[in-house]
Amino acid sequence: MISKPHESKPTIVLPLYTNSRWIVDEGGKRVKLACVNWVSHLEPMVAEGLSKRPMDAISKKIVSMGFNCVRLTWPLFLVTNDSLASLTVRQSFQSLGLFESIAGIQANNPSIIDLPLIKAYQAVVSSLGANNVLVILDNRISKPSSSDGNGFFGNQYFDPDPWMKGLTQMATIFNGVTNVVGMSLRNELQGFRQNVSDWYRYMEKAAGAVHSANPDVLVIISGLSNGKDLSFLRNQQVNLTFTRKLAYEVHWNGLSDAKAWESGNQNEVCKREVDNFMRLTGFLLDQGWPLLVSEFGMDLRGTNVNDNRYMNCFIGVVAELDLDWSLWTLVGSYYIREGVIGFNEYYGVLDWNWYENRNSSFLQRISALQSPFRGPGLPEDNLHNVIFHPVTGLCVLRESIYKPLKLGTCNKSEAWNYLPHRTLKLKGTDFCIEAFRLGEPAMLGYTCALSSYQWETISDSKMHLSSKVFNGSRACLDVDSENTVVVNRCKCLSGDNMCDPGSQWFKLVDSTNSSYTSPALELDTAFAYPYRCKYFVYMEVVEISFKPQMFSNNPRHVHKIRSLKDF
Repeated sequence: MISKPHESKPTIVLPLYTNSRWIVDEGGKRVKLACVNWVSHLEPMVAEGLSKRPMDAISKKIVSMGFNCVRLTWPLFLVTNDSLASLTVRQSFQSLGLFESIAGIQANNPSIIDLPLIKAYQAVVSSLGANNVLVILDNRISKPSSSDGNGFFGNQYFDPDPWMKGLTQMATIFNGVTNVVGMSLRNELQGFRQNVSDWYRYMEKAAGAVHSANPDVLVIISGLSNGKDLSFLRNQQVNLTFTRKLAYEVHWNGLSDAKAWESGNQNEVCKREVDNFMRLTGFLLDQGWPLLVSEFGMDLRGTNVNDNRYMNCFIGVVAELDLDWSLWTLVGSYYIREGVIGFNEYYGVLDWNWYENRNSSFLQRISALQSPFRGPGLPEDNLHNVIFHPVTGLCVLRESIYKPLKLGTCNKSEAWNYLPHRTLKLKGTDFCIEAFRLGEPAMLGYTCALSSYQWETISDSKMHLSSKVFNGSRACLDVDSENTVVVNRCKCLSGDNMCDPGSQWFKLVDSTNSSYTSPALELDTAFAYPYRCKYFVYMEVVEISFKPQMFSNNPRHVHKIRSLKDF
């Protein structure tokens, strides 16, 4: 398995602002939020995992996995319900009969065991800050663990006035805490009461209240229908008194279209899901607003077909749009959830003990998404493409001009240009990707005008890169078991719901990131490698006259191929 070393991150000058669709630091450079959700809103009202590991160890683990940000959930009652807010950590766990968790916290985080709950929450934020992790405070719910009465304004536990009071209190508490860079006003509005009129009324008031109490934080607003619908903003934006501090958030998971991923053709379902995302929320990017996908995730055991297929599509979209995001979830296990003590969270990137990664290959898949492809502060004159493979999270590289193309870490990716005549050219050279023959590796060649060098995105997903091999057959880029990029017959284009097109899905991602560069070619030897000579044999050229202009304007190239045995 190829792993990506997590390089030292550039210094971020806080606080954060917005610049059109981008989130930027005070110096105007893009900050890509690559967050993970850390749950702290359930019945104990303490960040999960503190009975398993010291909070500093958890914070360092977050950094080691490549995340630069935590979306830390909290229940409104943490600051508005006097009887709960007055509890210490020990008392909260005692009231729930969680004595084993008390012992674990006493052993791993003794400094918080007798602190008030809000002080323990602040200690977690402080630990993250000490490890240079940004924090978004997410008001997940009002009453901890209650699934009813929390959905929309006017519900039993969702009175707008206490809600705005609680947001103001949290904004005030963390005013001056520099690593707290944003506040999500409310998670997943839902239920029969939801309506656009009340949404505008209360979201605008709450946004103003938070900004007044803490002008440094980004105000992050979610939509209706479980955080999936902001379509009403297409024609009427929110009316706020402040600027450059507003971002929106959306949730997108494998349950968005029930069992469609399992029962439908993946290209067709992916297109439908992407179209729906753009219609309901994605249009905000084109309007110049930052959009954070604040919850996505999958069963990391890898056994959920629905989740697996959804993630292949989702990762391609996140790469193409270069979205900010927050993964659900960090949590390996819960103190108590749904009445189960030590509930195992299969969507968690950590295992039950909070020590090991639950699924290291998944972390590899998202590692390329943890750095920006483009945005303010990156060189605008360096526009190119990277060829991204969503199933692996890797990009197309060349090891040598002589060897087939391979997948490798995207921080070492070549810079490609997808040109109007549909060639994929290695930037700064005359070399293009060729589909020569079915079942053979994709290689670089230089006669780029031939049809075997012309690539187009086909299928409903627009993720099959297709060309014609030398005999005119249609073919697609594919990846074999050794991560070699090969040319095979296109598969799963339509109809068949049992077919998995994942190995043939690629995204041409726009990038200006200077780390994606093509090393210089050794052009003196570039024309003598066996594959290129094999081209003439397959075309049944009986007589070969080696002329300098066939290879270059340099006669020195001719002596490098002397006879057919060199082929």
